[in-house]
Amino acid sequence: MLNQLVSEMNQPNVGLPLVQQRKVACSFRDQSLFQIFQVSITSLHQLKSDGNFQVSGVLKELTLSLALKCLSFDFIGSSVDESSEEFGTLQIPSSWKPVVQDPSTLQIFFDYYRIMGPPLSKEALECLVRLASVRRSLFTDDPARFQFLGHLMNGTKEIIQTGLADHDNYHEFCRLLGRFKVNYQLSELLSVESYGEWIHLVAEFTTKSLQSWQWASSSVYYLLGLWSRLVTSVPYLKGETPSLLDETVPKITEGFITSRFNSNQADFPDDLSEDPLDNAELLQDHLEFFPYLCRYQYETSSLCIMKIMDPILQVYTERASSPMPVDANELAVIEGQISWIVHIIAAILKVRQITSCRTESQELIDAELAARVLQLSNVTDIGVHSQRYGEISKQRLDRAILTFFQNFRKSYVGDHAMHSSKQLYLRLSELLGLHDHLVLLNFIVGKIAMNLKHYPQCEDVIEHTLSLFLELASGYMTGKLLLKLDSIKFIIVNHTKENFRFLEEYRCLHGRTTFYYTLGYLIFMEDSPVKFKAFMEPLLQVSV
Repeated sequence: MLNQLVSEMNQPNVGLPLVQQRKVACSFRDQSLFQIFQVSITSLHQLKSDGNFQVSGVLKELTLSLALKCLSFDFIGSSVDESSEEFGTLQIPSSWKPVVQDPSTLQIFFDYYRIMGPPLSKEALECLVRLASVRRSLFTDDPARFQFLGHLMNGTKEIIQTGLADHDNYHEFCRLLGRFKVNYQLSELLSVESYGEWIHLVAEFTTKSLQSWQWASSSVYYLLGLWSRLVTSVPYLKGETPSLLDETVPKITEGFITSRFNSNQADFPDDLSEDPLDNAELLQDHLEFFPYLCRYQYETSSLCIMKIMDPILQVYTERASSPMPVDANELAVIEGQISWIVHIIAAILKVRQITSCRTESQELIDAELAARVLQLSNVTDIGVHSQRYGEISKQRLDRAILTFFQNFRKSYVGDHAMHSSKQLYLRLSELLGLHDHLVLLNFIVGKIAMNLKHYPQCEDVIEHTLSLFLELASGYMTGKLLLKLDSIKFIIVNHTKENFRFLEEYRCLHGRTTFYYTLGYLIFMEDSPVKFKAFMEPLLQVSV
């Protein structure tokens, strides 16, 4: 009955105005919710040692559910999605302070996790996730906050040491670990006596999770989020207490890269949504936080990437000109592996725009990684590879290269990067002969034209290619530079279905619109009747 009451009070009532609903909910929160939560905690303590398992099992389930509903109550009327980052702070009223600070409150949920099996153990972890998210201002002094944090760290340490067999428990535990840096500062974590042992255990747990990517991919998101927040806090860390991140982060970085690389050797189901390379949202989850770990010790991370990429890139290059028949399955695996590496490099370049990693040394490393992708782009459309445009693995690889070009452009070719990338272009000139923005843009446009020519029936690649083309044309400086390229001049006067076969494909109608919109954008960037007339000539011939 109490479960139902709390649930109903926390749900919107269609028949009542929003203001009145909040008045009712706030009144319930202030007058009754705390007492109900106290009842649930007291009952959990009493039922913990009850020997009548058949009766107490049901009561434990109901009581745990009641405690979870109380902690999940919308205390301030925010109505946020609990899976979003905004759930990071639980706005518990100050009157709850004695119960929340009482060590037995946290401990009872750790105890229930230990003694109960799924799904009750998962509910106990959910309660811990919410308690770990309690607002900082509830603790009026540092000793109380540190005691609470220490209890959480010791409890999670014991869970890692005993292991997690159930998938739901594992996922919820990853969420619990992710809350540590959302709600606590790195300096506070360092102040806990057991920090050293805890951070090494979490690092080991993360590494093992990365190796089990088949069933842990959605949970690893929270672990990588924890580590990315830890490393981005290091520059603001005061004091001489070592964070130990220099020891742990490189292993996690290498583990992630290796796991993504090896993941493509597994057999995925026919459902393409199972493969992150075909699912933009899932790919974003995989790569949202990882680049910050790479940038933390960039030289070490880049060496790991190059060590993995160089041999496979050499094999892929050799296969292009191989006189012998090539194993299509082997090529598909290679293309999948390279796709992951290219996406990782693209993600690393992307965070350059939003972090302070603009030193010359990091710029040179960016050049080394970018050179390998640019070299790869030269290989994908020659020899055997030029006959594989219908293969899904080849399409994934070309989409990965397009993503790289998009992020590289924003960091090193965009309007704000024209005069701040000298070291990168010096190194690219040494490696590939690409000595300035114009030459690189010509390289990118060449890849755009190649995709538009050879992917008439792959809507995803066409749309991605045209999106990149539009981004280039929309930039003021990049648009001006594009007009200087002979390749663009050719496209402007030869935009026919003979040159770009996707134009006659019904499924690419939206792409056709984007294509002509982009060309129009470029043409009207300058007041040139001659250029406009040349552009219209192919269309007039069709009309006639």
